[in-house]
Amino acid sequence: MSSLSVATVPFDLIASPGSNWTVPTGAPPATSQRVSVVATADSDIFVDPAGGVPPRVNAVTLLGSPPDGDFRLSARVGVGFRASFDAGCLLLWIDETHWAKLCLEYSPQGQAMIVSVVCRGVADDANAFVVDNNAPAWLRISRSGRAYAFHASLDGVEWSMIRYFHLDDPDHAVTVGFEAQSPLAEGCQVTFDEIAFAPTAPIDLRDGS
Repeated sequence: MSSLSVATVPFDLIASPGSNWTVPTGAPPATSQRVSVVATADSDIFVDPAGGVPPRVNAVTLLGSPPDGDFRLSARVGVGFRASFDAGCLLLWIDETHWAKLCLEYSPQGQAMIVSVVCRGVADDANAFVVDNNAPAWLRISRSGRAYAFHASLDGVEWSMIRYFHLDDPDHAVTVGFEAQSPLAEGCQVTFDEIAFAPTAPIDLRDGS
């Protein structure tokens, strides 16, 4: 597995085997640091709560171990949508049945949506809101004490809380980073830019900050 260094993230990020993550050479200032990848065909991270369908955990990822304590990781996400459920996501990962992701995802109705999934043995699946004109959106993961929060934004300034939840992690194994998926198609281009990391959580998870 190869590692990538992103100027605004203070820990190494490990690319999943066979993935093609890139950091542009001659990168712009750190506030605009960017990574991109092409999601592979027929790829996803999902454990269907109805059962009967084998779990899929074959999406490309770029993950690293955050420092202890509170943090927030955010990025603007752009996806070259081609088919339903193509997505670019921020991902918390412990193991194949304990993880959570916040996505900009293409719906069967042909709309970009903010979608969140939390897996504790099996996954749930929750749609938040539509992103007009399939535009990029800002996504953010925060850890606050023993809990995590997902936020999304249309401008990178005003944030809507999408989820507030807990994941059991007795061995402190959680990693955090980026994921790209294309469950029903031959792949899609996903770009994460304006990547930012801070060793603090928002003071108020519900006030839009």
